[in-house]
Amino acid sequence: MDSPVLFDTLTTTGGQRIGVATLNAEKSLNALTHSMITLLSVQLARWRQDPLICCILLRGAGDKAFCAGGDVRALRAALLEDARHPNPQAQTFFADEYRLDYAIHTYPKPVIVWGSGIVMGGGLGLMAGASHRIATDSTRIAMPETSIGLYPDVGGSWFLQRMPARLGLFLGLTGAAINAHDALIANLADCVLGRDSYPQLLSALQAATWEGDDDFATVSALLDTLEDDCPQALPPSPVAPRLIAIHQLMNRGSLAKVAEALLLAHGGTDPWLASAAASFTAACPVSAAVTWEIFRRARHLSLAEVLRMELTLSVNFCTRPDFREGVRALLVDKDRQAAWSVKHIADMDARTVASHFISPWTAENHPLAEL
Repeated sequence: MDSPVLFDTLTTTGGQRIGVATLNAEKSLNALTHSMITLLSVQLARWRQDPLICCILLRGAGDKAFCAGGDVRALRAALLEDARHPNPQAQTFFADEYRLDYAIHTYPKPVIVWGSGIVMGGGLGLMAGASHRIATDSTRIAMPETSIGLYPDVGGSWFLQRMPARLGLFLGLTGAAINAHDALIANLADCVLGRDSYPQLLSALQAATWEGDDDFATVSALLDTLEDDCPQALPPSPVAPRLIAIHQLMNRGSLAKVAEALLLAHGGTDPWLASAAASFTAACPVSAAVTWEIFRRARHLSLAEVLRMELTLSVNFCTRPDFREGVRALLVDKDRQAAWSVKHIADMDARTVASHFISPWTAENHPLAEL
């Protein structure tokens, strides 16, 4: 029980097995550490080769969170101790995390994520790539990286692009939290169940008929039946009635114009949009500018190309002061008074933004060249 990830297998009525992985760090809301990443990667590779394993189920310990993101405090501490570029610990952490995310996206067997409670950052990286993503009435999803001087990574450059009406850009720039209903709209969830439905899910998986080639369809049909039994689990959507407004806010042609529009929204009469606008205003201007540029550059990139780009971005962000300062202000000292290197969006220049995309490796020796 002391392991940061617990593994178990459940036997089905037909003799197959369901691999169950539980992120086991309830006190930290299952924040993703490098040891968790390593354990998950090794076990997923083993289960991939095991003919008796018919599907994978990934969840977090406790009721509060699936995973509240990466352990950025530990990463900041490593950066303060070692000023090399790229920082070896940062490179290892992000490269292994992105390999794990890619493995989930491309896994040949169904991967089910029980995304109940808080799902942020690195947790969303795990959930977004799963073949079957379950949200519940307690799910709260966010990508708040710009608030700590980073950017929406873990494949965010890929999956945020695939949301309607520029919703992904809005979520990436503001870090706004969304619920299970919104997750369906944003293509981050495939099914919404009640937060107390986990035992029913296990029973249904064990009782299902697993036939190899149809296992993905088996899970889809099973979840559809469970969802029909939980109509009350779908909460009202803050996003749905504001989707056109979000599109209009994000469709201004430049980040400076978007910032102006969000500033007006901040002083408006819509509390939800005002809250999102306030988060954008407090976030790191460099992070916002890079996030804006990501959406221009990544539009037609493959998942593998996106993850290679993100590793470059991540090690470059770690070299600059904003990430360390953002984690300090929000998570270490908690004074929420970050001294960003650039004070305002209007002060950003294109060369600073472009420098974040310069790889410290050649294409041949990029750590993720094998993807």
